[in-house]
Amino acid sequence: MSPATPLERHRPLVRERLRRAGVTRSGPGSISWKINREVLVVAGWGSAILLQLAHPLVAAGVGEHSSFRGGSRAGFRRLKSTVGAMLSLTFGDDEEAISAAAGINAIHDRVSGGLRDPAGAFPAGETYSAHDPELLRWVHATLLASIPLTYELLVGPLTTEERDRYCVEAAVMEPLLDIPAGLLPRSTTDLDAYMRDILGSGRLAVTDGSRALARAALFPPRWWLFWPAFRPAQLITIGLLPAAVREAYGFEWTRRDARALARWAAALRLLRRLMPAFVREWSCSRQRSGGKPIAAAVFGRDTTTSAPIASVPAE
Repeated sequence: MSPATPLERHRPLVRERLRRAGVTRSGPGSISWKINREVLVVAGWGSAILLQLAHPLVAAGVGEHSSFRGGSRAGFRRLKSTVGAMLSLTFGDDEEAISAAAGINAIHDRVSGGLRDPAGAFPAGETYSAHDPELLRWVHATLLASIPLTYELLVGPLTTEERDRYCVEAAVMEPLLDIPAGLLPRSTTDLDAYMRDILGSGRLAVTDGSRALARAALFPPRWWLFWPAFRPAQLITIGLLPAAVREAYGFEWTRRDARALARWAAALRLLRRLMPAFVREWSCSRQRSGGKPIAAAVFGRDTTTSAPIASVPAE
């Protein structure tokens, strides 16, 4: 018998953790479906990624174990893979979600190492691992902070209850990625407090490597050939960053930039309203819902959680 592949090894482990956690994946009525079904929300991933790269240990892991500097073609493959994992976790059936989480964990198995140079509060030689719960919490929090904000910018307002609910539903990432129970924020109050703590703690430090990765993502070779797609993405990514992080990356942000972002956001909101559903929404969200609620896929007793987001490392 041939040895199990990393994916085959992780799949039963994910399934068992979900069973023990007693979570239920939500369906079309969840806030996760409302937000993640919108194609435009992908525009918020840029600011989340730059926040992630502002952590020296995350930046080291991405720099050493990803294709971030591989040009536009590699970037497209990376985006396609990441979007596919998010869609499987949110809209896939039980086995699709389990396989997506197992794939993420298998990639995380290969991401470990040490800092070559000191960075911020971390000395040279400080070790990192993509399985580190604290690093996973930071990656998760950046997505929680960026995705609803992008939804409100490009789609429409969210209530406080909806933003809180998004945090609650996102906590299913704990058993999916083997994060200790209770570590992830369950409300916007918890999330805001955590973000303030990290931003003011000195644990973030934008390194030369982080800047190079950010430039490679936002300004790949010949990006101007696709200016109508890249320009709003650049403005949204840079504009949604906290001012201190934006300055640390060396990005200027003027009143002219702010006005340009406002114009692009208004244009995209209008464009979305004119689009039919099959263009503005991911097709799998409509295929699963069929316009009607579907039965929840129960892993246990609790009926409160779903899988809205994932921390997927670039490969």
